[in-house]
Amino acid sequence: MPVITGGTSMVKPLCTATRLAALAILLSGMLPAHAEDERDAAFPELSVSMSRDMPEDPVHWMLLFDEFEWQNQRDDDVLAWDVNAWIGTDRNRALLRAEGERADGSTTENRLELLWLRPVSAYWDLVAGVRMDTEPESTRNYVGIGLQGLAPQWIEVEATVWAGESGQTAATLKLEYELLLTNRLILTPTVETDMYGEDDEENEIGDGVSAVKAGLRLRYEIRREFAPYVGVEWTGKFGDTADIARANDDAVRDAHLVAGLRFWF
Repeated sequence: MPVITGGTSMVKPLCTATRLAALAILLSGMLPAHAEDERDAAFPELSVSMSRDMPEDPVHWMLLFDEFEWQNQRDDDVLAWDVNAWIGTDRNRALLRAEGERADGSTTENRLELLWLRPVSAYWDLVAGVRMDTEPESTRNYVGIGLQGLAPQWIEVEATVWAGESGQTAATLKLEYELLLTNRLILTPTVETDMYGEDDEENEIGDGVSAVKAGLRLRYEIRREFAPYVGVEWTGKFGDTADIARANDDAVRDAHLVAGLRFWF
């Protein structure tokens, strides 16, 4: 007959478990039973009509003035804005992006994008739509597709490629990061760049990397929805775009102070 080894070591835990189970059963019998009305109050049944009234994918909306600011640029004081608005569900949204500048009572630059947005992963959204660039003497129209979302280290990314009139192509890239110094004091560095596939001397645009804008803004959130800020911004033109600017006696580089408000609804 085979001999079972380690029998003592197995019996002791088994006996202990049996005693604990018996003690639990005894204690459960000593606890007072809850009345039926108490159980109903603690665990109410969901109403069928309530579940039917709740939409599976509700519609939300948001209007964000990410930048609404004064800039002391080299030639003049400028009012600048960067606005995002969207409406839709978690699966499909209509997205509006608008940014521009106004000086001496007239709008000098204005870019408007109307996009459809759909999530493609936990951190990335696919966008597609149209863009219109308006300046005092010209208007350019594009169709485009791109991505927006969060890269590693929580860097916010907007990247879009565009196809325009007369075979013109373009690409835009924006990177933004929010550094929380305190719960209300937030430092936000940003970098934006515009790239074009062909020269467009009529609109003072050269091919390749056309312009780069880098900013650093420090805001204080009086409320999450309302935050004044101050900062600095640097802009530069490159390549053929810089050559066109020099030929027209325009500034190629500029650094200026900014002050404004960030608010959303």
